[in-house]
Amino acid sequence: MSCGEPHETDCSEVLDHLYEFLDSEMPEVDRTKFEHHFEECSPCLEKYGLEQAVKKLVKRCCGHDDVPADLRAKVMGRIQLIRSGDPGGAGRDVMPPPGAPQGT
Repeated sequence: MSCGEPHETDCSEVLDHLYEFLDSEMPEVDRTKFEHHFEECSPCLEKYGLEQAVKKLVKRCCGHDDVPADLRAKVMGRIQLIRSGDPGGAGRDVMPPPGAPQGT
């Protein structure tokens, strides 16, 4: 997407990093560049507004489900194995696929 107007920060760069902006996961200097871009580029501002609304809707509708304790423990264990560099940890499934025999 591009509005066809020249900008200091290109529309494609803004859209490629939109979720980093929405999640406040970028340096402040980049956030300032993006905010300036949104002020002068209505197509990107519209896309930003749409993605922001979707994030709020997902959070409101899906943000209250509790994760089962055993699933959380398995996932956290997997993350620790991967971070520790255990070569066997990266290839194991957290949970067996449905219908798979247990204990293999």
